[in-house]
Amino acid sequence: MKKNGFLILLVSTVFAIQSCGFYSFTGASVAPNIKTFQVNFFRNNAPIIEPGIDRLFTQTLQDLIVNQTSLDLTNQNADLIYEGEIVQYYIAPITATAQNTAAQNRLTIAVNVRFFDTKNEGNDLEQRFTFYFDYGGSAQLTGSQRDEAIAVIYERITQDVFNATLAKW
Repeated sequence: MKKNGFLILLVSTVFAIQSCGFYSFTGASVAPNIKTFQVNFFRNNAPIIEPGIDRLFTQTLQDLIVNQTSLDLTNQNADLIYEGEIVQYYIAPITATAQNTAAQNRLTIAVNVRFFDTKNEGNDLEQRFTFYFDYGGSAQLTGSQRDEAIAVIYERITQDVFNATLAKW
């Protein structure tokens, strides 16, 4: 009886795994015929140019896709292609003190992303992704605080890009 129970459990597990198709534990649903991706350089076309954020965004998106899928990164002729530009880098006060000074500021970054699936054009996408980071009004957005703000924003934007293009959330 134990042998039959084990056999039933084994067969059920195989069918359960098989029925998942091309789903992964990260939420990505990549078709089996998709093997490669490329991330073209995301230029900084924002009115305020912050040096290095374009290269950092490109690398952050590449790293996320490499870490959450089994796709290979390539420089040309990829199955999936990401391209776009940073269109907004903006700092604005969001709350004020009684003395009419900023109590809190917000850094907002927006990225326009174009996604091309060369195997299935129905999956192509063009969308703007935006996120922000709030910090104290007396603080200067320089050094490690700037790096932390950009890292937080890019983590969210790249995850949103991943979800929109590969996880279909």
